[in-house]
Amino acid sequence: MMPFNNGLPGNEPAEGRRPDPIDRQPLNEYISGVGDLVTGEITRLFPPHWEVPAKLAEAMSYSLLAGGKRLRPLLVIAACEALGGSREAALPVAVAIEMVHTYSLIHDDLPAMDDDDYRRGRLTNHKVYGEAAAILAGDALLTHAFYSIVQSSRRYSVPAEDVLSIVEDLAEMAGPRGMVGGQAADMEGEQGLTDLESLRYIHLHKTGDLIVFSLLAGGRIGGASEAQLEALRRFGVSIGLAFQVQDDILDLVGDESKLGKKTGSDVRQQKVTYPYFIGLEASRREVERLTEEAKSAVQQGAFADGSRLLEIADYLMSRDH
Repeated sequence: MMPFNNGLPGNEPAEGRRPDPIDRQPLNEYISGVGDLVTGEITRLFPPHWEVPAKLAEAMSYSLLAGGKRLRPLLVIAACEALGGSREAALPVAVAIEMVHTYSLIHDDLPAMDDDDYRRGRLTNHKVYGEAAAILAGDALLTHAFYSIVQSSRRYSVPAEDVLSIVEDLAEMAGPRGMVGGQAADMEGEQGLTDLESLRYIHLHKTGDLIVFSLLAGGRIGGASEAQLEALRRFGVSIGLAFQVQDDILDLVGDESKLGKKTGSDVRQQKVTYPYFIGLEASRREVERLTEEAKSAVQQGAFADGSRLLEIADYLMSRDH
C-alpha cells in the first residue's frame, strides 16, 4: 500500500482562527470562512504515518473536495458558536458529517441507485474511478468519520461523554432509522409512492436527519442543556424538511448552471415530490412556514447568540441552488 500523499501537510490541529463578531461579518463571509476552514481540514484527512492506497485516497478526496454548500459542517459550527463554544473543537465533527454526507452522495449516484453522471458540475465518482472504487471510497468516508469525531476529544478535550453521545447520534441518524432508512424508503417509493406523509418521511430521514445531527453535535460541543438540544432538534427538523422541499422546487424551476446538474431529474425518474402533491406555489408557502417554525425554535432556546442560526434559516429558504 502507498501512503496518502497529495503534497499537503499532515493532520495538524487547525489554526486558532476565531470568527469575527457577528455584527461585523456578513453571512456570506461567515459561510465562506467556515467552508474554507472545513476544506483546509479535509486536505489533512489522514495522520501522516498512515498507509492508505493511493487510488482510494484520491477517490475519497475527489468527492470531498468537489465543492458544495458545506451546509452540515456550517450547522455544526453555528450551533456550537450559538452557545459560546469553540469553533476549533467543533471542526473535527464538522468534517466528519461532511464525510458521511459525501459518502451518501457517492453511493446515491451509483447505477444501482440514481444512476447519475454528474454531481456539482463534475463527473460522479464512479464515472471517474469505476463502481468498485466508488463504493469503497464511500465505505471509507463513512468509517473515517467516526475516527474524526473522536479527535474532538483527543485534540480539543471535548468531554468523552459528549463525544460518546455524538457517536451514538450519528450511528442512529445515518443508519437504518435515519438516512439509510430514508434512502430505502425513497427507492421503494419510486415503485409507487402515493401519499404526502410517505414523502415527508423520506425527506425527514434521507435529508433531515443529518441536518438534525449536525445541530445536536454542535450543541453538545458547546455545552447545550437538554432544553437547548431539544430546541436545536426542532430547528433541524423544520429546516431539514424546508431544505428538501426547496430542492423539489429547484428541480422544477432552478438554474442548471447554478445547480451543477440537470433540472427535471425527478420528473424523468418518475419521482413524486412536494410540487407533485400540493403544487408549486403551495410548496413555496410550505418552505416559508417551516422556516418560521425553525426560527421560533431558536428564539425560544435561550442561546447565547442564536442570530447566525436565524440568518441561516432565511438563507436556506431563499437559496437558488
